[in-house]
Amino acid sequence: MVAKKFLGRAVDRNHVKRIIREQFRCLRGDLPALDVVVRLTVKSASIDRKLLADDVVFLLNRLQQSRPRMEQ
Repeated sequence: MVAKKFLGRAVDRNHVKRIIREQFRCLRGDLPALDVVVRLTVKSASIDRKLLADDVVFLLNRLQQSRPRMEQ
């Protein structure tokens, strides 16, 4: 979720969502089976694609380490 008050332009909001979805898609096989909601909570003047992608990967890896994956 990206609120309009944090990123005013729809182009920027969509760009952030695309980056987050792509990082999730790359790591979803290693994540536990649960729903994930990502919410932008800081106003940003500019979007650094690499920094945002690294932050998302870091958070998803923390999520992976905090809950052991259930084997079927």
